[in-house]
Amino acid sequence: MQNEFIQSKHKEFSELKKFIDSVKNSQGILMQTLQKAQDIFGYLPLEVQQFISDETNIPLADIYGVVTFYTQFTIEEKGKHKVGVCLGTACYVKGSQDVIDKLADELNIKVGQTTDDKMFTLEATRCLGCCGLAPVMTIDEDVYGNVDPKKVPEIIAKYKNQEV
Repeated sequence: MQNEFIQSKHKEFSELKKFIDSVKNSQGILMQTLQKAQDIFGYLPLEVQQFISDETNIPLADIYGVVTFYTQFTIEEKGKHKVGVCLGTACYVKGSQDVIDKLADELNIKVGQTTDDKMFTLEATRCLGCCGLAPVMTIDEDVYGNVDPKKVPEIIAKYKNQEV
């Protein structure tokens, strides 16, 4: 499978190699490279981490340590649509847990997981700065305020009906 992934992502690996070559002599190469790799691939699977290790001579264990330490990086593929529900105090008090529960049920996944069709990833977030609209959820860049759990299927349906 590893070879299949690398072969299917030849263009992306070429782009990453070009980037690494352009920053090889700069400080902080690992963070820059991981950010660029995640921009290119959308996540940082082991094959990408190994490639970075091979190209930078940074041990894979060090790379994996950084990737798993910082929450901005992910080793799992994310869905086309990222669904976030605020669990900040105002949202939580106004029922955001019920919204998450309804989303988990509707999408048949748990928080942190991605649907089998790679359409949705469900995430719990911290304060989104929309406390007056609590409870708040986001789908990609769209913000939904005063979310009633009963409206979740209708909201999700808009995104399910979009082309992949």
